[in-house]
Amino acid sequence: MAIREGFIGSIGNTPLLRLIGLSAETGCDILAKAEFLNPGGSVKDRAARSIIDDAERQGLLLPGGTLVEGTAGNTGIGLAHICAVRGYRCIIVIPDNQSPEKLDLLRTLGAEVRPVPPRPYKDPDNYQKIACRLAAEIPGAVWANQFDNTANRQAHYETTGPEIWADTEGRLDAFVCATGTGGTLAGVARFLKSHDPRVRIVLADPMGSALYNWVKRGELVAEGSSITEGIGTTRVTANLEGTPIDDAVQVDDPACVAMVYRLLREEGLFVGGSSGINLVAAVQVARQLGPGHRVVTLLCDRGGLYAGRLFNPAWLAEKGLAGAAGLDG
Repeated sequence: MAIREGFIGSIGNTPLLRLIGLSAETGCDILAKAEFLNPGGSVKDRAARSIIDDAERQGLLLPGGTLVEGTAGNTGIGLAHICAVRGYRCIIVIPDNQSPEKLDLLRTLGAEVRPVPPRPYKDPDNYQKIACRLAAEIPGAVWANQFDNTANRQAHYETTGPEIWADTEGRLDAFVCATGTGGTLAGVARFLKSHDPRVRIVLADPMGSALYNWVKRGELVAEGSSITEGIGTTRVTANLEGTPIDDAVQVDDPACVAMVYRLLREEGLFVGGSSGINLVAAVQVARQLGPGHRVVTLLCDRGGLYAGRLFNPAWLAEKGLAGAAGLDG
């Protein structure tokens, strides 16, 4: 077994898992890249490393400097880990409706956490815009700007996409992924399409996000709401702009929760809501394609970050989702 260089050297090269039950049910290979096995627990470790590396290359982030980011959690966790390794101050602005586990972990990692009320992107007090202003106020600080900093997308073009291509030996029919910043879908899609234009790229979207209607009708119109954290958006980010997307699937909360609990009970996989969104959409794509095809998606992060909500029977009952989780008796 190769020796990796610390936390940063451990990012990436995650395994691609064949999901036994879902594959048997659809007659397709349903493959999920285990991004929760990154050292910081999520796919966002990749973007965090790329953003910091890029800021250092440009001479923007200097020794002892400060990194500021507005994040729903996972990117902040990755950034906090890497800032600890490289000696940077890390300030995270986060909506206060995110899971308490995320806020506690960020603080444990040494980040300065600044929870703010959730606001739409057009509002000047949106968490991303607060982070931008805060970075401008601190001498020598850098705003990570994960949504519009294409170093995010480049991370997945250079690592996630090539890993999927190598592990499947170039034999895949579709890649399915939810998006928040757009970096993962955009980078992987660009890489896969450059090697085989026939690979279908499908955006998985929760309710409350406008991207499903954007792909289907060219309109940024959001419908409903969702309990999922960190995915879905009402705008086209710089990372997502220009991405080749063939189709989109919209997933509601009951379907997402049912899939998360199915993954736990049938596959032994303890993952978060974005993974549920991805797998519901992947199964739908597999059924559209028919038996014999291969569909790849991601298991984005660990379920422990959502223990007080998604895996809390009382919280699910309050949201009317206990039945979807199979917890209503």
